Amino acid sequence: MLVVPAIDLLGGRCVRLHQGDYAQAETYDLDPVEVARGFVAAGAKRIHLVDLDAARTGSPTNRPVIGAIRRAVSVTVEVGGGLRTDDDAQALIDLGIDRLVVGTTLVKDPDAVARWVARFGSVFVAGIDARDGEVKVSGWEVGSTVRDVELAARCRALGLISLVYTNIARDGTLGGPDLERTLVVAEAAGLPVVLSGGIASLADFEAVRRANHPLLAGVITGKALYKNRIDLAEVIAQYQDDRHGGLW
Repeated sequence: MLVVPAIDLLGGRCVRLHQGDYAQAETYDLDPVEVARGFVAAGAKRIHLVDLDAARTGSPTNRPVIGAIRRAVSVTVEVGGGLRTDDDAQALIDLGIDRLVVGTTLVKDPDAVARWVARFGSVFVAGIDARDGEVKVSGWEVGSTVRDVELAARCRALGLISLVYTNIARDGTLGGPDLERTLVVAEAAGLPVVLSGGIASLADFEAVRRANHPLLAGVITGKALYKNRIDLAEVIAQYQDDRHGGLW
């Protein structure tokens, strides 16, 4: 697996939400750029950034911070949150972002996603965030009536190269990941899938390794790092295999 540390940005600051609830945002007194540098120093090959303001309202207020992070590190940087228009995609590409994670637009306007792939190339990743199997959009605050497996099955035809799957009920809880549902979604997509949400300990990474599924490409971890529940360098040394990391 590839171990992917996460930085969630709200108002330019590092935060973690509990089950996607903005009212339960926990803010950390950390410089996001220095956090990213620390992740790279620990051995990270990819960093997952989420623009929570843009995800909720479409306002790209965190792009200066995202640009500063991109300039500060030489690893793969992926960004999700608020990718709604051609201009949004162009702006992130212009910042040098390597992977663009699409969620709300994937549900509401898949033709736009296909158009972006044709224009910008194979840099788009599906972000499927679900509660009880229903995909949530607009910062996880709005239901879609679309099932996670149904959306996953469409991704390959749209030209997406991989998928990040989050069980919202697990996200930010340190309650353990939903490995079972992630594998179901992976099978539906037929694409490399990154598990997100609930990671709390080395045992969770061990469970992913034991699953040994060919489509389970990586694990995103956030709150466990900020809470010092795991040591990133230790996890990477013990579990990371990045031989195929550049392909998705």
